[in-house]
Amino acid sequence: MAARINYSVQNTLCLLNPLNYSINAKTTHFKTGINFSKNLIFPRKLRRPTFCTCAISNNHMQSSEAAETFVLTTPLYYVNAPPHMGSAYTTIAADAIARFQRLLGKKVIFVTGTDEHGEKIAASAAAAGSTPSEHCDVISQAYKTLWKDLEITYDKFIRTTDPKHEGIVKEFYSRVLAKGDIYRADYEGLYCVNCEEYKDEKELLDNKCCPTHLKPCIERKEDNYFFALSKYQKQLEENLTQNPKFVQPPFRLNEVQSWIKSGLKDFSISRASVDWGIPVPNDNKQTIYVWFDALLGYISALSAENEQPDLQTAVSSGWPASLHLIGKDILRFHAVYWPAMLMSAGVDLPKKVFGHGFLTKDGMKMGKSLGNTLEPNELVHNFGSDAVRYFFLREVEFGSDGDYSEERFINIVNAHLANTIGNLLNRTLGLLKKNCQSTLAVDSAVAAEGNALKDTIEKLVEKARIHYENLSLSSACEAVLEIGNAGNAYMDENAPWTRFKQGGAASEAAAKDLVIILEAMRIVAIALSPVAPSFCWRIYEQLGYSKDHFNTVTWSGTKWGGLKGGQVMAQPKPVFARIENKTELEDEAATKKPVKSKQKKPQAQVAAEA
Repeated sequence: MAARINYSVQNTLCLLNPLNYSINAKTTHFKTGINFSKNLIFPRKLRRPTFCTCAISNNHMQSSEAAETFVLTTPLYYVNAPPHMGSAYTTIAADAIARFQRLLGKKVIFVTGTDEHGEKIAASAAAAGSTPSEHCDVISQAYKTLWKDLEITYDKFIRTTDPKHEGIVKEFYSRVLAKGDIYRADYEGLYCVNCEEYKDEKELLDNKCCPTHLKPCIERKEDNYFFALSKYQKQLEENLTQNPKFVQPPFRLNEVQSWIKSGLKDFSISRASVDWGIPVPNDNKQTIYVWFDALLGYISALSAENEQPDLQTAVSSGWPASLHLIGKDILRFHAVYWPAMLMSAGVDLPKKVFGHGFLTKDGMKMGKSLGNTLEPNELVHNFGSDAVRYFFLREVEFGSDGDYSEERFINIVNAHLANTIGNLLNRTLGLLKKNCQSTLAVDSAVAAEGNALKDTIEKLVEKARIHYENLSLSSACEAVLEIGNAGNAYMDENAPWTRFKQGGAASEAAAKDLVIILEAMRIVAIALSPVAPSFCWRIYEQLGYSKDHFNTVTWSGTKWGGLKGGQVMAQPKPVFARIENKTELEDEAATKKPVKSKQKKPQAQVAAEA
């Protein structure tokens, strides 16, 4: 692995001979040649943390070959309203996957963006007293702001109002038209404005209500252009048979197979009644259907900023996507319509479509009419990005529906981040400061020779890696948390605070115990970084590393043996502040007796308050 090491002279000397001093007290000798007094008193000159400033090149995971490309997409979010927790959840999950793939050394292209055309957008803009363009600018920026607050590391942000996107959509449409897969016809049916989709009456609820939006569909008749979806039924069935992992989780695959087997109908890909959209190339009186438009954002996003819009160039810049991450409500568009469109245009299919579940709040479906919406901006402001990211990825089994309650949110985050991991790190560093002048006695590899905890952690790290690769994000979090649990159990079992008091060989063993636990914390900081990046950086910083080192670390860094004898840790401080529960605060306030003031209120103040 090629790396550029930039140690200062002082750091180098410290690592070569960290305890270059003489004492007259009886000493205990470690195999490394480091000498300790009975009470492990360290010289004052070593109290300043030694920071490792290793800078590792980006191609360290590959030798002569170029890094493997991993293209990951979220949906392009509809800008009829500001971002909600559902879209935030998808994007948090996508970011965790992107960060993990980067740790593996892959060239990640993480695509997100906004879907900005359609009837619903025009209506929302009119209701707000603005033009569609102005409305789109405001909402699109709101998404970018939230993604920054949630530490989303996207590489491409595509807006479907971008001219380069429009050029690629028109070229794609013309290619499908030339294939003979677009024709003109009248269509009459039940239309859901919120879904921007015609509905089959048998899938509607009472009063012809859309099952997703619970609003009545309207009768609509239009002269539109249609895509010959039915022509691709056999090819779609064959694709799922030959590639059963194309749709995940497996129960979503069953849904898609059921839709296809029930018979596919051609669908309308233009709208005569919608002005806010991309004009149909051969008919300026119609605009391209919002889904036929938006799905191509996954490809147009790949083209360079100042590049002329060209379908083939965009495709050659990273397509096919490795993973489309979507909510289950738009599975049909991504697993049926989109593959058929790509087949028609002669473009490769994405490798995988993963449909996750919905979020509920306190066991109920969220909705503005119910007054129980969950605002992501408010959550991040109140609890921080690490807490929000960790809770939703740890507590919601990825692929299934998940529920949020504030009480459970606070309990989980406090128990896992503040207590299991944060408190273990803090008390270990506290013991190291008190007994070892914050300096590691030996290499972690030496300290763990013949130690069962090392073997346990190595197995848990491998378990976490497999879970990340299988998109089992909750299980990956659980495996990393188990490292923290194992570290706490090891600390309690070995009680190094008692051994330090005993001196001699017991002190040596206690010093090694602290190194072992801190090495476990170092591994946690890497393995959990896709989920809670800032939290993990704070752990890494406490271990004396630089931000550059943290930003260039890879999954191979989870291998045991990173901490070296002589490294000086930072001064211990909490890496995650415990969140106070409202109920706890109210109970605490209730136990305090109010203190009556003996001073009279000034007359002016009384009048103002009245």
